[in-house]
Formats: sequence, C-alpha cells, structure tokens
Amino acid sequence: MTDQTARPPHCLVTGATGYIGGRLVPELLAAGRTVRCLVRDPRRLRDHPWRARVETATGDVTRPDTLTAAFEGVDTAYYLVHSLGTGPGFERTDREAARAFGAAAARAGVRRIVYLGGLVPAGVPAGELSPHLRSRAEVGRVLRASGVPTAELRAAVIIGSGSASFEMLRYLTERLPVMVTPSWVGTRIQPISVRDVLRYLVAAADLPPEVNRAFDIGGPDVLTYRRMMLRYAAVAGLPRRLIVPVPVLTPRLSGHWVGLVTPVPNSIARPLVESLRHEVVCAEHDIARYVPDPPEQTVPGLHRPVQGLIGFDDAVRLALRRIRDAQVSTRWSSASLPGAPSDPLPTDPDWAGGSLYQDVRERHVDAAPESVWRVVEGIGGENGWYSFPLAWALRGWADRAVGGVGLRRGRRDPARLRVGDSLDFWRVEEIEPGRLLRLRAEMRLPGPAWLELSVAPDGNGGALYRQRALFHPHGLAGHAYWWSVAPFHAVVFGGMARNITERAQAV
Repeated sequence: MTDQTARPPHCLVTGATGYIGGRLVPELLAAGRTVRCLVRDPRRLRDHPWRARVETATGDVTRPDTLTAAFEGVDTAYYLVHSLGTGPGFERTDREAARAFGAAAARAGVRRIVYLGGLVPAGVPAGELSPHLRSRAEVGRVLRASGVPTAELRAAVIIGSGSASFEMLRYLTERLPVMVTPSWVGTRIQPISVRDVLRYLVAAADLPPEVNRAFDIGGPDVLTYRRMMLRYAAVAGLPRRLIVPVPVLTPRLSGHWVGLVTPVPNSIARPLVESLRHEVVCAEHDIARYVPDPPEQTVPGLHRPVQGLIGFDDAVRLALRRIRDAQVSTRWSSASLPGAPSDPLPTDPDWAGGSLYQDVRERHVDAAPESVWRVVEGIGGENGWYSFPLAWALRGWADRAVGGVGLRRGRRDPARLRVGDSLDFWRVEEIEPGRLLRLRAEMRLPGPAWLELSVAPDGNGGALYRQRALFHPHGLAGHAYWWSVAPFHAVVFGGMARNITERAQAV
C-alpha cells in the first residue's frame, strides 16, 4: 500500500479544459498538491502554462471503462463536468456519469470527492426547479451516496472574467442602455467571486472524513439581477441604465432574448435564465466552520486589501481588469461537451474514407512568414474573418436560429491562440506556432468541417500562404449543403486568402 504521508495529496481534476477546472489546476499546484487531469483529448491541455507540471489521464466520465486507471493513487477527486447544452437528455447523461464516477472513486479508495454544483432555492420542491438546477442537485445526491465522502459546493452566479454568467450580465448591460426585461430581473441572487469559489474548492480537499454534505457558498452581497446590472454599469463607467421589467417574457423567450444580445447561445442561456425564476440565496454558511472567511485578502489587481469575502463590485472590477489586460485564462466556452464527436481529419491516415469536399487557396506573399503568421493567429473575434463580413454575420445568425453557438463567442485572447480555444463558431484543433492553424467547425452542419491555414517560407525571402476548407458530408443533406454554399466560396474563401496576404504585406 502506498504511504499516504510520504507524498503530497494527489488530486484528480475532471473538467480541466473548462472554465473552473482550468483555473483550479494552478491553484492546487500552488497549494502543494500533485494533479492529474482527466480529459478526453490530451491535446486540449498542451498549451496551458501548467501542462508540464501535471499528469494526464485519457478518459470520459460518460464511459466507465475509461475511469479505472485515472483514479490510481488519487486522494481527492474533483467533479467539475456537466452536460448543459447537450439537449433534452442531459439530465440522464449527468446522472449516469456521476454514478460511474462515484463508483470508480469508491473502488479506488479515494478519500474525498469535491463537486461544484448549483445553489438550490430554499423550500422549492424538486419538481418546480429548472431542469438545470434539478440535475445539478441530483448529481450531488448521487455522489454523496457513492460511499466516498463528498463535499458539494453550491454556488449561484459566479462573477469572473469569462464565466457564462458574467458574460451574460456584461453584454446585457453594455449593449442595452434601455432594457425591457423579464420579471426575473427582480429575483434576489447571491453572487460569488470566482476567486472565492477556487479558495473553497482547494480547501474542501482537507475537510474531515466524516463530512459528507452540501454547502451553500456565496459572496457578501445579495442583489436583484436588476441591481447587479446597475452596479455593473457604475463600476464599468457606463451611463445609468433604464430597466423596465415586463411579465410577459417566459424563460424560453428570455433565453432567446439573452442569446440575441450576448455571446452566450440559447442552449446555455435558457438553463441559466430558468435557474433565476426562484431566489438563489444561501440558506446557510456552514462552510465557514471548516473554511473560515479570510479576515483580509490581498487581491492582485485591487489597490487595497479586501475585508472578508470579495464583494460584487470588486469582483466586477477584477473581471474587467482581466479582460482589459487580455489575461482571461479560461472562458465559459473553453470546455467541450461530454460525448462530443471527434471525427478524424479526413486527411489523417486512419480516416475511414467517404466523400470529401475541399476548397484550396494558395498565395505567395511579399512578406516574412512571421508577418503572415501574426495575421493568421489574429483571425476572428474583433478582427473578423478578413472577407465579406455580411456573409459571415448571416452565417452566424443562421447558426443561432437553429440552436448553434453563432459567431459571437469571440476569442479568449486578442493575439494568441492555443489548442482547445473557442474562436467564434470554430474550435482550435491544432496550432503549430508560425506554421499551422487548424480550426474545427462547431456550428450546426450536416457533417464535420475544418478550416486550415498554413504559412511556410517560399525560399525567396517571402512566404507561401495556403488555406484549405474541408467538409465531410453526412448523407444527402451534407451534399446538398456543400453545393448550396459553393457559389459563395470564391467570395468568402478567395477574399479571405487575398485579404490575409494583403494585410501581412501592409504590416
């Protein structure tokens, strides 16, 4: 048997490519833990600054047969995954994944599970909860019943740069100086800073073994959503917003409204909105018995110490500073979904074959390869796609209309990309700095699609720019889709190649 006292506590982190997990890993390392990350695709961790300091286990919580090796030697297992946005079956997927995870942890002798769930409104029957909150609460019950002591931390709105809740608040407030809003803007909420969430998650690993329960966690402020928007505007230096609540917008319509105004797609916005139908305020603060509130925090980015937990205004200030300084380490769109397809690139040796459509463009550039690469790596987000902006905008709106992510997710960083980054309605599948950027489409399509941009020296002091759009059609609908958009390729993809190379030459 391994001597537990001879080594630092060993933590398994699921969801390490996601918003919270990607921030928790460096916090655990700073606290002296050793960390193993459970991921479906290890490439997604390759460009994280802490990658060389962690172990990686390949597996999927929805596939129990992949979990056994991941738990070997683990003391604390962090469960930070959920299936929000995967469709109507997400509750069953979450339940089965939690059961498999808890069973694997119990077999391996794991000493503690730590789970970040959602704050459940006090006194509301389970049947009246939103499907999102009901599922999060059920996952907590499943893990607590696994036989492994489990700390379920329940949070409402998390305020931090890149969180879905913060992006929703930010874009609604910044884009709409006058708002006709749903009645849920009068709901009382207890938001919490992402820094305090991470502090609780790290400390939960050291709870006594008899602790097997849920804890409500929240910041010091209880605010209505309307008040949160007004306070955000004040902190951000915006004119006072005029907010007029109306009772006619249902959660479904509200989700579409949020999806229309913010980068958060309807598939995620609607569950978040539905969770605001009831008050989400902490019913207890028992976590303080084990993790006392700090008497004073020195928070990088603020010019003064913070007394106790971080308040709403300071959390907003910190988030806006991170965004302004391009230091957003993870975003709500960082995570891929459990069970998400990962078809091989059609040019890979193990590709199964079938139809493949390509649009290939090459151009010689009278500029250094480094100059071309800077333009390539800057694609998307505020810079756009270097061709026919109206066509790209219409494609984004069409994707939103059928429940896709649309074109407004933007970028995590305005200048640098890493594997796994979301980029509007693409995902960075591969990046070789200075040479290759491969994007995989995440819009709704009848088949997988890729966009590949590459740069190479041309032997004459310039560069060769090569661009490939690839589409592997699924069924008749896939073939029909390709031929319906093919007439626009000369304008869209031809214009992209031309404008990228001209931009590089002008630098």
